[in-house]
Amino acid sequence: MDAHQDASDDIKILVVEDEAHLAAGLKLNLELEGFVVDVASSAKEAGQYLLDESDYQVLILDVMLPDMDGFELCRRVRRSGNFVPVIMLTARTSPQDRVQGLEAGADDYIGKPFELSELLARVASCLRRRQWESKSGPKEDPSLLSFGSAQVDFAKREVRVGGELISLTRLEIDLLKYFANHVDRVVSREELLEQVWRLKHLSSSRTVDNFIHRLRRHFEIDPSKPLHFLSVRGSGYRFVL
Repeated sequence: MDAHQDASDDIKILVVEDEAHLAAGLKLNLELEGFVVDVASSAKEAGQYLLDESDYQVLILDVMLPDMDGFELCRRVRRSGNFVPVIMLTARTSPQDRVQGLEAGADDYIGKPFELSELLARVASCLRRRQWESKSGPKEDPSLLSFGSAQVDFAKREVRVGGELISLTRLEIDLLKYFANHVDRVVSREELLEQVWRLKHLSSSRTVDNFIHRLRRHFEIDPSKPLHFLSVRGSGYRFVL
């Protein structure tokens, strides 16, 4: 699917950008591609748009906003149960900043300045992934997982441990789902960074280790003696039911 496809379906995009010139340029070019575009210049205004409209299919979000940084806005959007694809725009392009954006719940991250063709390709990629997710059935990608005292409904992003509802971040759920689709297989940190975080050639793998520790705190009876999220020395991690 390219950026032109399904234009007749009135795909709606919310652009959150406080630089008026850039926001106007994004709106114009996205509309020329056939998208319906709203623009918010602050986190507060974006929040109002998201309350009023529930059918945005992509959120393009600047990190540097006047009233709240985009990382925090993205976290709040995810905590509200809204899983619209988020593409972050920022001049901060270090691996650490990219990780922070992805940990906040972003789906993609593009540095300023950027080429319009690249942004359109990222938008098309987000729409394509969402289309695949909507078409994937339970036989192709089981939506339910049970292990130990945990029950996970990936379709609803609902997690219970011992019958009690707990809150996981989007990346924690995505990491858990990747493990669920690769039960008993050793997966490397590099594979997890590429497949879950969509990061390549990141020098530090501490991000993965930190997330494994978080999953152990959520699901293991004794996180220091894990039964499900096992370390494989020199290789990575293995998830067992």
